[in-house]
Amino acid sequence: MMTKDLTGYRVVAVHAHPDDEVLFTGGTLADVAARGAEVTVITATLGEEGEVIGSPYQGLAESDRLGGFRAWELKRALDALGVSGIQLGGFGHFRDSGMAGSPAHDNPSALVNRVDEAASLLKEHFVALEPHAVLTYGPDGGYGHPDHIAVHQAVHAAAAPEQRIWWAIFERAAHYRALESVAPPPGWSLPDKDYLDNFTTEGYDVAYALGDVALAAKRSAMLAHATQIWLADGSLTTVNPHAAQAGLSNPVEVPAAYALSNLLTMPLLRHEFYQLGRGEPSETLVGE
Repeated sequence: MMTKDLTGYRVVAVHAHPDDEVLFTGGTLADVAARGAEVTVITATLGEEGEVIGSPYQGLAESDRLGGFRAWELKRALDALGVSGIQLGGFGHFRDSGMAGSPAHDNPSALVNRVDEAASLLKEHFVALEPHAVLTYGPDGGYGHPDHIAVHQAVHAAAAPEQRIWWAIFERAAHYRALESVAPPPGWSLPDKDYLDNFTTEGYDVAYALGDVALAAKRSAMLAHATQIWLADGSLTTVNPHAAQAGLSNPVEVPAAYALSNLLTMPLLRHEFYQLGRGEPSETLVGE
């Protein structure tokens, strides 16, 4: 039986696209919610510029219909984590800006062109929700995505000076260590040093341990984002009806592996990592 030791505690996670909430913070959110906290995920865009895994749904991206589909993926993922969701400004209000240099930046609705408006809307939500902790990205957005950087800027502009903000990261040493025990499925490959060093961040203040229940919720939420995440655990989805199985030599510490559309194998870890972005230091993510 899960102890409800966080009843009355409020956590808000602010992310750029559907699937970011689970990749960066999914296990943490599931755990604190199960412990009684009120957890809200605020998502800025619908991820319209994302690539699609699996052949049956490729037309969604080609016909610019991916955003609506990802909105439903997000709903299922949030249900799996046991948390609430808010679409910033409403569904379709801010558009995915794409990667650095993308023509999508030219769209007037792109998030990168409306950071001040996003900050204003976030401020209203922060006032209403009164979070004890806010989770988002660091200044580089985790790995340089312009929308992640825009969310970081908006969160820090919107939050009160005393608000505790945690930056969710993919911790570098943990990923290098974990990948030593992972063998990619056929057709996949391991990321090279340049990719890993860009995707990860060195050093952390808090390593949030994920128990079996939280880890199972995170895996379910990852499966919900089937157009974006391929779990290499033999799972099948209607979006991607092909199974992949990674080799795991240390499944206690690295219970699964996954890939995005680039098919670069990444480990699913037993911890999620955070740096303190603002507020009083704390040894635990939910400490006072």
